[in-house]
Amino acid sequence: MTSINTFVADSEAPVVLLTAKKHFEELPSLNAKLYAHYLSRASHHGTRALLRSISNESEAIYDLILGIHEKLGEPKSVEEYQLKLKEVLDSQAVTEYLEYASQFLSNLGNYKSFGDKKFVPRITPEKFGKLVQEGVKDSGLTKTYESVKEALYDTSKGLLGWPENGHVSSYYLGAQPITKAEVEEVNEALASRNIMPENTRVEKVSDSEFVVHVASALTDGNVEGYDRNGISFAGGKHLSFKFGDHSAEFKKIVENLKEAKKYVANDTEDRMLQYYIDSFETGSMQAHKKSQIEWVKDLKPDVESNIGFIETYRDPSGVRGEWEGLVAMVNKDRTAKFSVLVNSAEKLIPLLPWDKLYEKDTFSAPDFTSLEVFTFAGSGVPAGINIPNYDDVRLNIGFKNVSLGNVLSANPKNPKKAEVVTFIDAALQEKFIKWREEAFEVQVGLHELLGHGTGKLLQETSPGHFNFDKENSGVSSWYKSTDTWGSLFGSVSGSFEECRAELVALYLILKAPLQVLPIFGVTSEEDQKDVILIATLSMCRAGLVGLEFWDPASEKWGQPHMQARFGIFKSLHQSGVCRLEHTEPDFSDLKVVLDESKLHTTAVDALGDFLSRLHVFKSTANVEEGVRFYNTITKVTDDYAKFRDTILSKKLPRKQLIQANSSVSSDNTVQVMEYEESEVGMIQSFYDRQV
Repeated sequence: MTSINTFVADSEAPVVLLTAKKHFEELPSLNAKLYAHYLSRASHHGTRALLRSISNESEAIYDLILGIHEKLGEPKSVEEYQLKLKEVLDSQAVTEYLEYASQFLSNLGNYKSFGDKKFVPRITPEKFGKLVQEGVKDSGLTKTYESVKEALYDTSKGLLGWPENGHVSSYYLGAQPITKAEVEEVNEALASRNIMPENTRVEKVSDSEFVVHVASALTDGNVEGYDRNGISFAGGKHLSFKFGDHSAEFKKIVENLKEAKKYVANDTEDRMLQYYIDSFETGSMQAHKKSQIEWVKDLKPDVESNIGFIETYRDPSGVRGEWEGLVAMVNKDRTAKFSVLVNSAEKLIPLLPWDKLYEKDTFSAPDFTSLEVFTFAGSGVPAGINIPNYDDVRLNIGFKNVSLGNVLSANPKNPKKAEVVTFIDAALQEKFIKWREEAFEVQVGLHELLGHGTGKLLQETSPGHFNFDKENSGVSSWYKSTDTWGSLFGSVSGSFEECRAELVALYLILKAPLQVLPIFGVTSEEDQKDVILIATLSMCRAGLVGLEFWDPASEKWGQPHMQARFGIFKSLHQSGVCRLEHTEPDFSDLKVVLDESKLHTTAVDALGDFLSRLHVFKSTANVEEGVRFYNTITKVTDDYAKFRDTILSKKLPRKQLIQANSSVSSDNTVQVMEYEESEVGMIQSFYDRQV
């Protein structure tokens, strides 16, 4: 078993207020503020559905943390809070408890949202128990603690993944562990009836009987396409449907969406919310798909939102979604910058290293905005989003790109310690810190718009009809009418696509800097040179430190973006664009060094070859070669694995983002509450939501 020390909760993690109050208060009308408030409430009411998809114990730990907070009587200051805890705990134990509670709430579960690895309290079980039993003196909380104590500290199943491999996934229920083969059979059975699985969990009752639990407010199961008699599949096996998973929470989601619907700005938003209501009330994913069509059509709204089971990264089979709810306001200054990028897309796409056959016949310019996040109800807040994930909607209707500006720029007001960027030469520290945000903004913009936004899936759209010239293409594989990218490429699809998008961005930065960088306000030759250097160095460093998220025992990647970045780093390292330098035998002075003379030649060639391969494999549904190639290029061989211990010893904790809350007063005005940047502020923000 891996040492428990690799699983302990972060210490001295930056706790940052994700401030959006200014932009909320600048919304043009009371209706817009009420609309945002009720969408935020609807989003947060999905919290327990998310917790239940992480681990069996996550919801109980959530209740335990908030229960302790309530019994402490909501102290007025951090100092008063700590004094109350110190009545039963020593100072170190107080810090260890608060750090665990904050990290748990930040990740909404006891597995890291970035890495899928379990984390356990640094505070000992005895002291945690003492806090509950002597500090809050509540029999109900004591019972809750006793029920989760073993799971709270157990690291034998330290990663999210396939249960048969000794990992954890609460998408799959039942006393009997379900196998990967059985999950794939269930997925195929659902696909054969055109039933979308994003809002489901699967219970194995026996070797021949399975239950698909569908998230919905109602339990009657009166949804088109779902057979009340279930489905027979795989030679005698049977699956039935049970509606009403998370029913209590989804009733509240629907109630708040109905309130938000009173304050929509236009008919498109009205239709979008009605489809959301239909989906979350009945369990129909087809209704959710219709909501996304309306969402794409709702261009440049004052309040941007997207709600549902969106991303499928954490399901080991790659098809079941995790609850997310985004509510944000537009940053008009940054959005103007992205509008220029959108308008430049048709000139940039031909620079990408693939033939027209593999590109959309017409690029449909998406709505691309920079947002200030008010609410992101999920296990982690991304820096950018490109959705919807429904392939046919993206192809036939379009998609949106959003850059989450206040996430990109979030930094603590009072850092706990001076920052030193690991694995970067001392001479580059100042330049790296100066330009990393700018370089990341360029990378995110290109990643979302031209990474996820380009490419065509070659498909037999109906028997004998194709969306490409099959006879003259030379292509030997394609998507059938019922195939999707996710259904064919399965668990590798998320990381594969993130790698393709990351490659598009870095490739264009290096190949066409004069076309790309001025769009983002980087105009001088010296500044462009610095951004190019830092963008490439950031990617190489990210790939190296990404080894933290690779588990040597199972050889499994716990984070799709980091697997992708490691593959890019490995490609640049093996082509001589970057090298790893050290003099100490324990690699304690390890650093990434770039050969700047190769950035516009060797690097472009290496990235272009990598990118074109991924793109063509994806476009042509070439699963066998594509998966083999991707797994090979992201394989952690011994000459890289040897650095992992050093990376773990120097790892820095991720930022924990505190989000605001809102409330409606008796005169129907909306107030926004923000919180102190501390672990106590994090707990208070969740307590005030009461979900």
